Amino acid sequence: MNNIVKQKEPLVTHIYTADPSAHVFDGKIYIYPSHDLDQVQISNDNGDQYNMEDYHILSLDDTNSPCIDHGEALHLKDIPWASKQLWAPDAVYKNGTYYLFFPARDKDEIFRIGVATSSNPAGPFKAEENYIPGSFSIDPAVLMDDDNRSYVYFGGLWGGQLEKWQTGTFKADAEGPAVTAPALGPRVAELNEDMLTFKESPEEISIVDEDGNPLLAGDEDRRYFEGPWVHKYNGNYYLSYSTGSTHYIVYSMSKNPKGPYTFKGKILDPVIGWTTHHSIVQFQDKWYLFYHDSSLSGGSDNKRCVKFTELKYNEDGTIQKIEL
Repeated sequence: MNNIVKQKEPLVTHIYTADPSAHVFDGKIYIYPSHDLDQVQISNDNGDQYNMEDYHILSLDDTNSPCIDHGEALHLKDIPWASKQLWAPDAVYKNGTYYLFFPARDKDEIFRIGVATSSNPAGPFKAEENYIPGSFSIDPAVLMDDDNRSYVYFGGLWGGQLEKWQTGTFKADAEGPAVTAPALGPRVAELNEDMLTFKESPEEISIVDEDGNPLLAGDEDRRYFEGPWVHKYNGNYYLSYSTGSTHYIVYSMSKNPKGPYTFKGKILDPVIGWTTHHSIVQFQDKWYLFYHDSSLSGGSDNKRCVKFTELKYNEDGTIQKIEL
């Protein structure tokens, strides 16, 4: 494993934040993170240490301005279908409304994806009565394409339960593929115009190497684990994600929002803490990577902090590896 990257300053220090999804709305950067509670938790592969129960939305007027915490935007108690664990969210603007997409466990402790709406990018948000029909797993990320079509990407292994959906239905005892079999990919579904339902059944995204061969489940440095993010630059779609147990942020490229995506390389080395989760956004004439680590808490898995740094492209469209 590579050396731990050098750390930048956290965006906010009065609360613990993680999993930042950054967007530009009304000329400002809005960040939609999860909110880590200041609790002592036992870490396990099921993710029980991440027992978050609300969302706080952050904003920056520009990259040099103070970060504003807009307060509680949505709480678990106000989501009728959810039982616990408000994990990594994302947001999108369409039809005059801001939509917050979020994962949570339902009453049967199965992760689903819900939607909440607001007239303000900073919230507060009001949750829909039920989760998106046919949704499952975690880490929703929404791409609003140039043709005004919207796609939601999602899925995470282990605590995120993605491997339990390989047959199309939930199997509590299901395990992931053998190390010599193709790795599981994230899921994608186009959203209907109402932004509250899938237009189609979710599809698995294929991530392949430069020769077109699927990445294998045993390829720990490259295979998908969680935290999908798709952005577009110069006509190319970029799918970036966390490799999980090896803690890299890596990326792949495609000409189609649904893939297949060709693996290209690493964006970020491991950070302090177990998880790594990010987003990529353009603000004015520059691009930025938002990410988290556990430096604010001295390394606690479940007490993380959001940071950002500039991201640059090469002339061929590939992304330069970030050295912090």
